Amino acid sequence: MTRSLNILTLSTLFPNATTPQFGIFVERQTAHLASQPLTQVTVINPIGIPPWPLNKHKQYRPLNDLVEHEEWRGLDVFRPRFRLIPKIGGASNPRHIAGALLPLVKKLHDQRPFDVIDAEFFYPDGPAAMRLAGALGIPFTIKARGADIHHWGSDPKCRLQILDAAAKASGLLAVSEALKQDMITLGMDGSKIAVHYTGLDPDRFVPVDRATAKQELGVSGPLFISTGALIKRKNQDLVIRALAGFPTAQLMLAGTGEEEPNYRALAEQLGVADRVRFLGSISHDQLAQLTAAADIAILVSKSEGLANAWVEALACGTPIIISEAGGARELVTSVDAGRIVEQNVEAIIQAAKAILADPPRQDIVRSSVSQFSWANNGKQLRAILLSAAGKR
Repeated sequence: MTRSLNILTLSTLFPNATTPQFGIFVERQTAHLASQPLTQVTVINPIGIPPWPLNKHKQYRPLNDLVEHEEWRGLDVFRPRFRLIPKIGGASNPRHIAGALLPLVKKLHDQRPFDVIDAEFFYPDGPAAMRLAGALGIPFTIKARGADIHHWGSDPKCRLQILDAAAKASGLLAVSEALKQDMITLGMDGSKIAVHYTGLDPDRFVPVDRATAKQELGVSGPLFISTGALIKRKNQDLVIRALAGFPTAQLMLAGTGEEEPNYRALAEQLGVADRVRFLGSISHDQLAQLTAAADIAILVSKSEGLANAWVEALACGTPIIISEAGGARELVTSVDAGRIVEQNVEAIIQAAKAILADPPRQDIVRSSVSQFSWANNGKQLRAILLSAAGKR
């Protein structure tokens, strides 16, 4: 018998009108969770706004104009504001989020009681969910995605809150087995952690006739793509430097971030600026087309959980070059899928040359992620949440 489940999904990672691709993997997961029988999902996406006069900065002005309650792509989404102190306020964010959300959460809970709170990023979402769940007297779960453990877990003030929330949660999730081990090393109870792999739109991310796709893009030589926020942790500077080793190749950078000016300057300095395309934030449909057109996807991050960009590239039949980060070895299990390399330019160049010299068949590359789908992801998540709510 299918039991009803009313879920409050709390996520600071979630798309909105100003950044429609930000945290889209959380949106996709939540949509498939909400599509399960007898499942009600309410999304709360806290929006951090700094005090005056910082709230007038161009980075925050569009966020002030976001509606506080809307139907977003079929989901019921609330976007309450909380007080954000940029750069230095990380340790206080969970408290500020919980304080700002509590009146709304209590009101919604009174109208239709929640069975469980599903926090979609370990920090600050997890400790905030702990406070809210305590006030309502209901269980909560927390999902770890990578940077929330590797970055925030290295800050002593935040680590204490992370471990406190982990100890009190009814269930924990990790996007890879490797990340689960990192959580255990940090001090979490491994018996509470379920590995919950990301999903995939298998009908969107598909192989194409690569030669034709490249011709339409005006590309005659090798084509590389690197997908991810343009931040230091993602190491796109190494990919730009590696491009110098391929005189006829082009590189597409799909994403935005604070390092973009530095990366543009680096490309100019190396004389490859005319071969680097800064795509900015693009739609998932565009990303799928460009990823499928690329000969290789390269993302040698300093840390990851299990990057959606890795899975999506493989689904397109595009082999990947990635670093020994997170669940890399859970995904690249053969040379057909790609290469796992050291985080240096020469390693990237050698791996790319090897793949270009003997490119794997697209259908074989795609088969390496045949088990990934948002349908499977949503069903597994519902089962985890049902158990956490004590309804199994």
